[in-house]
Amino acid sequence: MKTAIKPLAIATAFSIASMAAMIAPAQAELTGNIGVFSQYILRGITNAPENDNAAIQGGLDWGHDSGFYVGYWGSNLGYGDPGSDTKGIENDFYAGWGGEANNLSWDLGATYYYYLNLTDFDALEPYAYIGFGPATFGFKYLAKDVWWGNTGDTYWTLDADGEIGAGFTLGGSLGYYTYKKNGDFIPDSPDATSSGFRHLNITLSHPIGGTGADANFTYIIGGKDRFGIDQDNQMVFAITYGFDILD
Repeated sequence: MKTAIKPLAIATAFSIASMAAMIAPAQAELTGNIGVFSQYILRGITNAPENDNAAIQGGLDWGHDSGFYVGYWGSNLGYGDPGSDTKGIENDFYAGWGGEANNLSWDLGATYYYYLNLTDFDALEPYAYIGFGPATFGFKYLAKDVWWGNTGDTYWTLDADGEIGAGFTLGGSLGYYTYKKNGDFIPDSPDATSSGFRHLNITLSHPIGGTGADANFTYIIGGKDRFGIDQDNQMVFAITYGFDILD
């Protein structure tokens, strides 16, 4: 599946986006982000000792006034293929279309996950979100059997955030999973569940002076994994910085 997105295709996509931005700068923008995180915890799985290390994460986003966008996000990982001393790198390539009217917003797209130094991890995940005011409901549908999920696994989310005064922003993210069984890499098990509460993240953020960076404290209330194993509660600290490249 690693051949599903060729390097040439990726380069071409970003070249087209860059050309479009240069041709119509008033109609498009290019932004970037980078952050340092005390841990990279994926969708509430806190009981993963291989991910106890810090992570550097960042990405680029190109968006047009029409609602179309493309982007990239990446992170180092604390593990790699079994028997290898080389750690993996996650690369997420995504594209979609979104918009808003009054207090209603929507977003339709897909993410392709491409992993370096990890075998049978790459997959496509279409997604859809609908928001009203500060709250957003969405889902992601896994379209391929991989080591981290089965075809048909669906990750449901409910997110909300808002300013609470003195420059602080408080946000919450609730995650819930519906699981499919008998995948190529995750076989059926008597302990496997069909669905379950995955996590609740509560994040408090505040700007760091006039640097443009933010300090973020996230408390993760752990749920259960696909085999019903309880996940620990965990605190994650991060410093993030967002910036404009072309506006």
